Amino acid sequence: MSKHVVVGSGQVGTHLATKLLAEGHEVMVVTRSGSGPDGAVKVAADVADRARMKELARGADVLYNCVNPQYHRWLTDWPPMAESFLAAAESSGAVYVMLGNLYPYGPVSVPMTEDLPLVSASPKAQVRAKMWQDALALHEAGRIRAVEVRGSDYFGPGATDQSYLGARFLVPLKAGKTIQLIHPADQPHSWTYLPDVADALAVAGRDERAWGRPWHVPTAAPLTFRQIGGRMAALLGRPEPKMTQLPWPLMRAVGLFVPMIGELRHTRYQFTAPYVLDSSAFQRTFGVVPTPIETALKATLDG
Repeated sequence: MSKHVVVGSGQVGTHLATKLLAEGHEVMVVTRSGSGPDGAVKVAADVADRARMKELARGADVLYNCVNPQYHRWLTDWPPMAESFLAAAESSGAVYVMLGNLYPYGPVSVPMTEDLPLVSASPKAQVRAKMWQDALALHEAGRIRAVEVRGSDYFGPGATDQSYLGARFLVPLKAGKTIQLIHPADQPHSWTYLPDVADALAVAGRDERAWGRPWHVPTAAPLTFRQIGGRMAALLGRPEPKMTQLPWPLMRAVGLFVPMIGELRHTRYQFTAPYVLDSSAFQRTFGVVPTPIETALKATLDG
C-alpha cells in the first residue's frame, strides 16, 4: 500500500481517488471544501498555499494535480497553484502527475501526438504550457519526477454540466427531444472517457517509464455529435435524435454576460474541423486500451 495525494475531487479526481481506494492504497483528497469519496482522508486547503501543500504532501508516493479552476480564471488562479505543486513535489519526493489538456497545441490539421509543439497563441493555453514546461525543467534537473497526462473532451459517469456530452446532451436525448448544440453536429471529434483518464493517471504515477514526458489518455476513435446521439439512442431503443445548432452570433452575445459561454470562442476551432487525438504511444507502451465505445456510452447513459 502506498500513499496518494489527489488534489481536486471533480469529475476526474473523484474517479481517480475511488480507483486508488479500491486498489487498497492510502488516499488523501485535498479540496477547498474538504469533499471527496468515502474512505479517503479529506482535507480542506488552499492549493495556492505553498507551505500547506508541502505539509500535506509529506510522505506521499504520488501527488496528482486534478484541479480545474474555472476557465475564465486560469490566468489568475493557475500560476500560484502551479508553483505550490512544484514545491510540494520537490520537498516530498512524490511523483508529480499533472492532468493536462490539448489546448496548448492550438489549432491542428493532423491527429495530435505528444511530440507536437505547444504553440497556441491563447494566453490560457500558454499558462497550461508553461506549467508543464516548468515541471519538465525541474524533472530534467533531477529535482522532481514529473509526468503530464492529456485527454480530449471528457464524458462518462460523473461528468460535469460543462461536458458537451453531459446533461445538456443527455436530458433531451433521453426525453426524445431535439438536442441543441453549440457547435456543428458532423465534425469528427475525440472524446475521452473519464474512467480511462483515472486509469491513465494511476499508471503514470506508478510506472517510471512514464516519467519525464507527456502522454495521451487512451481514447477511442473520433465520433461526431450526430454519431454519438445515434448510438446512444440505439442503446435506449429510440430513433435517432434530432439536433439543431444554436447560431454562433447568439452564443457570442450570451457570452458577454455569462463568462463560461464567453470563453467558448477560445476553443471553437476544436469543433469546426476534425479534432483527433492519437493515444497509440500510451497504448503501445503500457498495454492499455480505451474502454469500448459502446460500453462507455452505456455507462454514460446509466450514470
